[in-house]
Amino acid sequence: MLLVGNGHLLSLVPERPYLADGAVAVEGDRIVAVGATAELRRRYPEAEWLDARGMVIMPGLINNHMHLYSTFARGMALKEAPPTNFLEILQRLWWRLDKALTLEDVYYSALIPLIDCIKNGTTTILDHHASPCAVRGSLEMIAQAAGEAGVRTCLAYEVSDRDGEEIMRQGIAENVEAIKKYRGGEGLLSATFGLHASFTLSDATLDACREAAEEVGSGFHIHVAEGIQDVEDALEREGKRVVERLADHGILGPDTVAAHCVHVTEREIAILKETGTLVVHNPESNMGNAVGCAPVGEMLAAGVVVGLGTDGYTSDMFESLKTANVLRRLVSGDPNAGWSEVPAMVFSNNSRIAERFFAHPVGRLQEGAYADIILVNYHAPTPITADNWFGHLLFGFNGGLVDTTIIGGKILMRARRLLHLDEAAIAARARELAVKVWERF
Repeated sequence: MLLVGNGHLLSLVPERPYLADGAVAVEGDRIVAVGATAELRRRYPEAEWLDARGMVIMPGLINNHMHLYSTFARGMALKEAPPTNFLEILQRLWWRLDKALTLEDVYYSALIPLIDCIKNGTTTILDHHASPCAVRGSLEMIAQAAGEAGVRTCLAYEVSDRDGEEIMRQGIAENVEAIKKYRGGEGLLSATFGLHASFTLSDATLDACREAAEEVGSGFHIHVAEGIQDVEDALEREGKRVVERLADHGILGPDTVAAHCVHVTEREIAILKETGTLVVHNPESNMGNAVGCAPVGEMLAAGVVVGLGTDGYTSDMFESLKTANVLRRLVSGDPNAGWSEVPAMVFSNNSRIAERFFAHPVGRLQEGAYADIILVNYHAPTPITADNWFGHLLFGFNGGLVDTTIIGGKILMRARRLLHLDEAAIAARARELAVKVWERF
């Protein structure tokens, strides 16, 4: 048993979000008790003691839309004119990079950002993968990397028609095998059915994916109306907007994650609500790709479950929530916006979304939840209370302040030192592979 205490405890449980001197008791991979430090030390005198030394004890953060495969794009120069719109970004960068990946590349491109997750306090991710020239076995490579890193990961392969029918069929099979092996398991890994986006999926492919997913009881993880091109394509194909088209093909539902939803109408928001579809906002990516800003306020007001992700832009969810906050204010023109919406996305809805894919609660310090815990080396210059903790988190925290990361009850980083991985050796091998990827690109 492990007992983590003597710190400011942010449980993120609404009934009792903050304890001035709190502790968490861990047995195996789950939390068995949360309470005052003195009380839990009396109750569990034989437990291994991890002294937080006044740091903040809180749940690890969740990234509900991630692209681990994007790693080798760092520092890479394009070989033609820079893209001028979102479709060109896909065509000139991402769809060329994913084709250049081998299975070994997939493994290392996953391992590097998974290490970043540990160092930045992100303990759960929903990944969305593509490697058209190395489809079969790619999710198992990511599963291996996630297992070695120790980060809770939901796998998905993004099926698309853009590389032909054979690659599309391989993508379906890759999803089905991963779902059968990992979905609903008790460990670190889960899986769902990945789809790229409406504009790269024919009616026949959507129907084939729906049928395959129904056989294994899965929903989907799909990009929705990220760029205006997705909307234009859906209107040209069927005279319907993206959400309407996906709903008509049975893709939406309470186990489906719709990433982005930038270009959605009031009617489409109503459909998302009616179907119980889960939405993930990716503010940095949307800004970086100049595609616009999702109507987060309108979706939340309509009762849509909207969480937060990064789309591979970063592994630091503190960074993402800060961006979500200021973007919400900028777009709304209201300097008070974001105070309720952002914590709802990051701490309430992200947990609700991730819990669709894992056997036990995540993102909260409560009995029965997975023991995914971080210690943040933040020494408050003003009082922390149950009412103002988010202000401290928003303006005082960042991933670089994460001192200790525990996932599934295992201490993976202590005093910012990884305890189980040789980061330098992993990065050195990744650099060797990156040179070859860039040549193929």
